[in-house]
Amino acid sequence: MARKVKGPSFDPNLLLAKAGRGRSKLEYRSEEVVFSQGDAADYIFYILRGKIKIVVISKQGREAVIALLSEGDFFGEGCLIAQPLRLATAASMTDAAVMRVEKAEMLRLLHAEPDFAEAFTVHLLTRNSRVEADLADHLFNSSEKRLARALLLLANFGKEGTPEPITAKISQAMLAEMIGTTRPRVSIFMNKFRKLGFIDYNGGGLEVHSSLLSVVLRD
Repeated sequence: MARKVKGPSFDPNLLLAKAGRGRSKLEYRSEEVVFSQGDAADYIFYILRGKIKIVVISKQGREAVIALLSEGDFFGEGCLIAQPLRLATAASMTDAAVMRVEKAEMLRLLHAEPDFAEAFTVHLLTRNSRVEADLADHLFNSSEKRLARALLLLANFGKEGTPEPITAKISQAMLAEMIGTTRPRVSIFMNKFRKLGFIDYNGGGLEVHSSLLSVVLRD
């Protein structure tokens, strides 16, 4: 698991929860596209509610889920470093609400609001730590450990409180894309985790227990 970077107590919602100059609140239903790979990169987004997936599509049409984001996360920040086009597609996994912030307004906030700038810096450091952990996970861990880690992250393990139920529609094929293996292998591991009491299926989604961490920590 990636080490969580301790952030400031400042809540970005204090600035971003309401629409205003250069800001607009948008609502998305499950599976709606926020922006597509190749679109102009003019805005940065902040998740107020729900889950967003970031997907990269190859020239051959293959898709890879590279990030799953939730409330309190930013995305689309590449526009701040003069990235002209989106390098990935962002789509909602659940009903979601996001604040869309124009690039110029985001830069103004970063210069005018030191607490907000600190909170955004912590976000970037945390995201970078997550990317490094994902790379190490793919290079050194078995597909079973990668799946366990992915499920824990989806359940927000490591944030305040116990793991949350996963209510978003996440297929075994999507899990296979995330960890770089096949759907049948994911099915085998999921059945194993359920028999061991690490996860439970129910009508409301998938419940992940803290005991699943034992798979990640196992030598």
